[in-house]
Amino acid sequence: QVQLVESGGGLVQAGGSLRLSCAASGGTFSSDAMGWFRQVPGKEREFVIAISRSGGNIYYADSVKGRFTVSTDNAKNTVFLQMNSLKPEDTAVYYCAVGPGLSNYSGEYDYWGQGTQVTVSS
Repeated sequence: QVQLVESGGGLVQAGGSLRLSCAASGGTFSSDAMGWFRQVPGKEREFVIAISRSGGNIYYADSVKGRFTVSTDNAKNTVFLQMNSLKPEDTAVYYCAVGPGLSNYSGEYDYWGQGTQVTVSS
């Protein structure tokens, strides 16, 4: 059974930075992409960013372009989300996921982490 564990969330002031990590372990799976989504209570899960396992392709949501970056350490089956210039509207639970290809649709991803809370104060 594949397990994804996120870490690195927390409270930060607007304009600050956070780095989230997502470590994959267990089982075997055919995944070509790792993605990050976020969700606030009462709203649908929102796509943030995705990266191919090779790192050669990255797909950004418009809302995070120029502020968020993503990278992978395939030797450690880990993906990192670097979030800079954070805004209060970035406050959400952030989830990582793995799937067969780059997509901004949550239904395309097969495995999900438990989520980590990011809170940006104004």
